[in-house]
Amino acid sequence: MEESDGLKDLEKLRKMGIDPFSVNRFERSHTIKDVTGEYKGIKPGEKKENLKISITGRIRSIRKHGKLSFADVEDSSGKIQIYASLEVVGKKDYEIFQLLNIGDIIGVHGGIIKTQKGELSILAKAIVVLSKALRPLPSEWFGLKDVELRHRQRYLDLLMNPEVKETFIKKTKIIQAMKEFLDSKGFLEVNTPVLQPIYGGALAKPFTTHHNALDMKLYLRIADELYLKRLIVGGLEKVYEIGPDFRNEGIDTKHNPEFNQMEFYQAYIDYKDVMKIVEEMIYYIAKKALGKTTIEYSEHKIDLKSPFKRITMHDSIKEFVKIDISKKDLKQLKEVAKENHIKLFDNITKGELLSEIFATLVQPKLIQPTFVMDYPIEISPFAKKKKDNQEFTERFELFIGGEECGNAFSELNDPLDQKERFIEQVKLREKGHEEAHAMDEDFVKALEYGMPPTGGFGIGIERLVMVLTDTKSIRDVILFPILRPEEK
Repeated sequence: MEESDGLKDLEKLRKMGIDPFSVNRFERSHTIKDVTGEYKGIKPGEKKENLKISITGRIRSIRKHGKLSFADVEDSSGKIQIYASLEVVGKKDYEIFQLLNIGDIIGVHGGIIKTQKGELSILAKAIVVLSKALRPLPSEWFGLKDVELRHRQRYLDLLMNPEVKETFIKKTKIIQAMKEFLDSKGFLEVNTPVLQPIYGGALAKPFTTHHNALDMKLYLRIADELYLKRLIVGGLEKVYEIGPDFRNEGIDTKHNPEFNQMEFYQAYIDYKDVMKIVEEMIYYIAKKALGKTTIEYSEHKIDLKSPFKRITMHDSIKEFVKIDISKKDLKQLKEVAKENHIKLFDNITKGELLSEIFATLVQPKLIQPTFVMDYPIEISPFAKKKKDNQEFTERFELFIGGEECGNAFSELNDPLDQKERFIEQVKLREKGHEEAHAMDEDFVKALEYGMPPTGGFGIGIERLVMVLTDTKSIRDVILFPILRPEEK
């Protein structure tokens, strides 16, 4: 590190016998919000010197003058001015104040004064340097605007951009509200393995690792589903988990290799029952965490009150694209894709192609909350088949603001059918489908002991937060997103 003003001032402080980094604790009597709330009624020019107030905070601006200096100090609750007078604070502490800079963290003991201009301030009697910033903060005026730098140095992003801090506070409140809702419905929160010998529960590429002691390959989980359904087999009739999942995929505004997901499973219900629970849950979360149930996302106003629209994938393509897929074979659907510039991969199945057409041509138009139902069997290896059409399954996805937010099934509980689905997925893998599912013999064994009819739902926490906070990139709702290595 090159010598900076911060380093020079640190050396001066140390020559005075003050080492900011040796202070272990500081007892504060008030948060800044406490002070501004309790003393907002005092009159301009009024002093309350005999109060014993102790606050802490980071210096956000500082104005040094002859015998009277000022600083704005901020803690997590708010901001207040420090009024430092040579006469009141004394020579040594006033000299300390002159060696402070923006970014330094201080403790202040004192009383209260409201300046003639009406600025409520701490009348400093003693100043304690709690930490010295050796690097200057970005300018208050210009802030931290470079997007990659914001993501790479999130600590500065939080310091300089109040709206960023507010987004992450809302994210925490959204997760808390989700847990409150599920707990109130009798769900049991559980934890299942992140390291798994066989990954499963979604169509995705995993991250691999190696356990040295057991000399075995392990995978970071891509979903929680198969372990949660084992718990349903074990007699836990309502379970949910909130935690990180990992998918070895590309990075864009909607995808990060590490993300958080909530999955719940309930015995004796189907995917239509799940829709009712999800409607109620989304409404509860918005009301509890945001204080409103009508939100703005991009240029749209979105109403989160139930009932949400329900439409099959078949009918959504018919409605929005004017194509009746029931009358198209694979070759004809490929022509539709070609006409609409949809890139296809080798050995694509009809079900996969329908999904690509839907995602490209229909999904962006699903602004109000919509359940899209009845997905092709090829892309739904854990969902029960439709009784009236075995090419499709009892599955839905939830879309809000054109974003896919959740996925649900009437869970497949026939072990023989499940094994056949796994075999089909293995065949797809052999043809080069990297995201096809691996065979999980133990999960099939669990089903052989009997799993009751079950409805399950999974929702990406970050996707939901993006919609509820009107955020366009997933990186803006993940504190420390994965980034490319920084160029030297």
